[in-house]
Amino acid sequence: MPGSSDGSEFVRVSRPRLYERLVEQLLGFISATGLGPGDLLPAERDLAERMGVSRATLAQALVALEVLGVIDVQHGTGAVLVYRPAVASVLRELREHRDRMPEIVEARSTLEVKLAALAAQRRTAADLAAVDAALDAMAAEIADGSRGTTGDELFHQAVAAAAHSSILASMMTFISELVRETRLASLGQPGRPERSLESHRAIADAIRSADPQAAADAMQAHIDLVSETEL
Repeated sequence: MPGSSDGSEFVRVSRPRLYERLVEQLLGFISATGLGPGDLLPAERDLAERMGVSRATLAQALVALEVLGVIDVQHGTGAVLVYRPAVASVLRELREHRDRMPEIVEARSTLEVKLAALAAQRRTAADLAAVDAALDAMAAEIADGSRGTTGDELFHQAVAAAAHSSILASMMTFISELVRETRLASLGQPGRPERSLESHRAIADAIRSADPQAAADAMQAHIDLVSETEL
């Protein structure tokens, strides 16, 4: 009948996640206080109290902004504003990030599982030393209260180098910025740096033992862990 509707023309609107609402509030705070690039945001404890949320919930919103490059979280210093974006553009980018995460994880599984298996077959003493140095770097970062992002990146670079496959290594370089998104999102989860370090050690042990299947399995388990993120 004319004028009637069964509602089929409406598009279902997804309910904003709490951290998305916090991102909006944070950007509003940045605008209202006149913060500009290079300025330091208030300490997490202070921000959490002002916003009436737990520090864990606030940390998730800060990780989201870091993933998008809006802030740079520096251990011992805090969150530094990189640029002031429009709220609408940030929310759009957050949802685009969430939508492409499964494809990034899929690409990592395709490339890095193979790289780990090849590393177990082809690694040299120098390669193993680089892997161990990366593990030590990540452990030191975590012990110092950081998330271990630098050591994490060094570890995956060392595994890729140990595979001695220039084509696969080039493909990893091509998606490196997307991998960085998954790294920041994953290591920003509570307790994740320690779990990630342990999974790195399992990969390293398999490579050291020259066991390609174990190395591939350990890398896949690690990537499965990385995909467990709420962003």
